[in-house]
Amino acid sequence: MNLHELHPQYITNANGEKISVILPMQTFETLLEDMQDLAVIAERRNDVSSPHSELMLELKRDGLI
Repeated sequence: MNLHELHPQYITNANGEKISVILPMQTFETLLEDMQDLAVIAERRNDVSSPHSELMLELKRDGLI
């Protein structure tokens, strides 16, 4: 998503400098979800991963699938 697609509106001060932005609620909520997803990815960047086949065996063994 680029800036133009966000359809921002700006609040400016007396000097015409942008000090705040107004976004449609749906756009704002989407951006918040994206930020949360990125935070989770950053937190898990050092996690050890396992092959999909190993995960499937483990889930079957535990009776989850």
